[in-house]
Amino acid sequence: MARDLGPVCRICRTEGQKLFFKGNRCYTTKCSFEKRSYWPGIHGKVKSARLRMSEYGTQLRQKQKLRKSYGILERQFAGYFSKALRGKGVTGTVLLQTLESRLDNVVMRMGLAVSRRASRQMVLHGHVLVDGKKVTIPSFLLKPGMSIAIRENSSMLNRTKENVQLATSRGIPEWVKVDVDKAAGTFLALPTRQQMPSDIQENMVVEYYSR
Repeated sequence: MARDLGPVCRICRTEGQKLFFKGNRCYTTKCSFEKRSYWPGIHGKVKSARLRMSEYGTQLRQKQKLRKSYGILERQFAGYFSKALRGKGVTGTVLLQTLESRLDNVVMRMGLAVSRRASRQMVLHGHVLVDGKKVTIPSFLLKPGMSIAIRENSSMLNRTKENVQLATSRGIPEWVKVDVDKAAGTFLALPTRQQMPSDIQENMVVEYYSR
């Protein structure tokens, strides 16, 4: 499991956008990014106003934003890129598809958890079933057609149903199917580039590793 013990709201402020590390709180006025959207630190406002990124700096920031968004350490992220480089298709798109097919991410996308950190904890504690079998590896890569559910005797079941109802009101991705009443769903297919976040510049990440 990736362990970044620093304040997560500083990451959002550094990257200049919300990364939704704190789930529902990020949709309220209590969100730190809403209050202070400038660079963190005592000279944050001045730095944000004067900051001029080089080409390398822009590529690095995009790579860091993508890596931290999914809660992945550097070596594992580099491994995902190497795998995407060898795969068929556009390298950047394949990389994003690999990250989106991680179990902890799909649990979050289905609304079973409010954030990737919360979904990672659910998986590690054995609350999640994949095709009826308990899986405790957050980085487990799902294949189209696999089903995801919360254990019936799990202490998280009632809370999970509430999370799903809230997520449904905000919108569930087309590439997953969710049953609100059962707190379960199916990973239908790998998402297309149009179905993935548009604020990610994966071409910058490819250029960073291609230096």
